[in-house]
Amino acid sequence: MSEAVKTEGRAIPYVLAITEAVRQVLEEQDNAFVAGEDVGEAGSVYGYYRGLIDQFGAHRIIDTPISEKGIIGLGVGAAATGCRPILDIMFMDFLGECMDEVANQMAKMRFMFGGGATLPITVLTMAGAGMNLAAQHSQSWEAILAHLPGVKVVMPSNAYDAKGLIIAAARDDNPVFVVLNKASLAMSAEVPEAMYEVPIGKAEVVRQGGDFTILAMGRMVVEALSAAKTLEGEGLSCEVIDVRSVQPFDTETAVTSLKKTHRALVVHEAVRFGGFGGEIVAQLQEEAFDYLDAPIGRVGAPFSPVPFSPALEKIYVPNASKIVSEVKTLLGM
Repeated sequence: MSEAVKTEGRAIPYVLAITEAVRQVLEEQDNAFVAGEDVGEAGSVYGYYRGLIDQFGAHRIIDTPISEKGIIGLGVGAAATGCRPILDIMFMDFLGECMDEVANQMAKMRFMFGGGATLPITVLTMAGAGMNLAAQHSQSWEAILAHLPGVKVVMPSNAYDAKGLIIAAARDDNPVFVVLNKASLAMSAEVPEAMYEVPIGKAEVVRQGGDFTILAMGRMVVEALSAAKTLEGEGLSCEVIDVRSVQPFDTETAVTSLKKTHRALVVHEAVRFGGFGGEIVAQLQEEAFDYLDAPIGRVGAPFSPVPFSPALEKIYVPNASKIVSEVKTLLGM
């Protein structure tokens, strides 16, 4: 998508793009099904499976018990025996309940079976803060998932990418986590009605610039674009890259931009310490150290649980103002 996500054609919100993607996948793949807590009659806590049970029935839109361990275990077994499950983990924070199934079964099984098992599993999960859901329903754990060999991780920042990445994930023969963002659900963009894929493993330059590179993940792409517009008013041309795919990460696009601008900042909503931004910084300095004119900066959340208080949460979550401030610090402005 372009810098200002297109809205000239049919514009739908992020939440409906999710619904449309899942519906079209189920229509395309007879062996696909959805399983998770409240995905049936309730249509999920955010409503993005609403209406699917009426179209496909309870045998393909499966309300499960409150057991993330059971949901992932069901998906691993079903995938290994020929199905293509779409699993819903209501909040990313709940991955702790099923990490053995994710890390030791889903991620490893096809390697341990010498390629004899195929695991085409799509996991949709909701990350991010900003909605006053407190410390146990607001985290961003993409770095934890990306550290597991055997799974792919994508983070759509807009409705167009949400649909395209879900479809790409569902057609992939590997486990793919689609990390959605709850604060993005009402954001609209131009989304084609036909099925299409957004390539996994490919970042996108969403704003061209020549003075500075900002690499952003998930909802932080919106904040990065806002920051770039502010900085443009001060004479600084910022290129903004939507990372989009965490694992595999598109090192080539990032390095190409850095070779042009010679300065970079990585932005994510997750806690700054140990966040995926550190991996991006490491790859950039390995691949393009001689092109750097300044240290690569990082913007992330403080090393603290997400606060419940609306006032504190507003301070906690990175935003355009913090990005502008960090860019100026790196440039000595």
